[in-house]
Amino acid sequence: MSRSDRLRFPEHSPVHTYTHLLRSRYGETDKMGYVYYGRYLEYFEVARTEMIRSLGLPYSRMEAEGIMLPVVEAALEYRSPVHYDEEMAIRVSVFEVPQVRLVTWYEVMTDREEEPHAIGRVTLAFSDMETRRPCRAPEDFLTRLTDG
Repeated sequence: MSRSDRLRFPEHSPVHTYTHLLRSRYGETDKMGYVYYGRYLEYFEVARTEMIRSLGLPYSRMEAEGIMLPVVEAALEYRSPVHYDEEMAIRVSVFEVPQVRLVTWYEVMTDREEEPHAIGRVTLAFSDMETRRPCRAPEDFLTRLTDG
């Protein structure tokens, strides 16, 4: 991968950041004792869901109000392995106030390394459950995201 292909976090401060602690489990590791590469997107989802819950607006409430957040794009860069039974701090950052798309950025950290083990970006689209068409982010979500 060339330097120009690498994920680059925005250079300005995020509008919101949340950190979720999670410990890697035996069933999530491969034969080498490393967290299996496919698990990182699951970890991102857990951290993102908990970030939204921390705003006082869980996914289940948004869905009850007719809003879905399907993933439309995901990018992930692996830098060093996380081992079995390591506690990870998964930091989720939002750098832009969303309109229709919510772009979330991730860093997977452990106490063992100063640099992230993995970084990623996931883009979701606010969508109307009935029509399945993109829609604007709910005002309640925007207020909670920027005031939190």
